[in-house]
Amino acid sequence: MKQGIHPEYKETTVKCACGSVIDTRATKENIRVEICANCHPFFTGKHKLMDTEGRVERFLNKYKKK
Repeated sequence: MKQGIHPEYKETTVKCACGSVIDTRATKENIRVEICANCHPFFTGKHKLMDTEGRVERFLNKYKKK
């Protein structure tokens, strides 16, 4: 491999909104995510409602025809 062209990998902490913490390696030092394998409905088998109504209304207001 060529020297000096590859990013430096560091020990990284990935923090989820559910409180789960995962230690891994990445080019960034700290990573925050909203959803992970511990709280995602596909992996947990539980249906979890997220507040999407506000986002949909904002989208409709932004792009409604005038």
